[in-house]
Amino acid sequence: MELNRMIDHTILKADATKEVVQRIIDEAKKHRFYSVCVNPTWVAFAAEQLKNEPVAVCTVIGFPLGANTPETKAFETNDAIQNGADEVDMVINIGALKSGMLELVERDIRAVVDTAKDRALVKVIIETALLTDEEIVTACELAKKAGADFVKTSTGFSTGGAKVDHVRLMRTTVGPEMGVKASGGIHSEADALALVEAGATRLGTSASIAIISGQTGVGY
Repeated sequence: MELNRMIDHTILKADATKEVVQRIIDEAKKHRFYSVCVNPTWVAFAAEQLKNEPVAVCTVIGFPLGANTPETKAFETNDAIQNGADEVDMVINIGALKSGMLELVERDIRAVVDTAKDRALVKVIIETALLTDEEIVTACELAKKAGADFVKTSTGFSTGGAKVDHVRLMRTTVGPEMGVKASGGIHSEADALALVEAGATRLGTSASIAIISGQTGVGY
């Protein structure tokens, strides 16, 4: 298993400077991580830096709360792709899900999926820390129905990150054909391997170097 090729090397902090983003990009090139995951304002910069490199550019949509309208998320998605994003991680409307407004949640996801179709891969962040097991299953089913490529555990900016039990439940729900991304609170190789064993096919972390070095790092 090439653990490095499962990692989205991530920097999403509000105070991340250009210098910090550059370091993340350089580290991703050096260690051949699958992608860098940056805020939308850095997508064009990352895309230019990673031209002709085997590292994808990932960004976030409706981040971190997910409470934007579907139309806003669609606009963000198109803008990100035009700037060079290969993958978009969108946050669902969590309040709508918990209110039972499932049609809105599906429309929200579909707005991003339809905008990205044949242009970028879509991961759907369901923010598992805020959901019951039943809501996790519902969110995964809606993401699958809307045509998303992945479901993803967390933004890393809520009350908790990826848990093995949640990843296992997500994998069981979506089946083998969709991707499952675990993110938030992954600090060590042991954390990473446990999540992969549970069914994760991608990992979002800023402790990437520590993970592939067999150490424990501080990351989102």
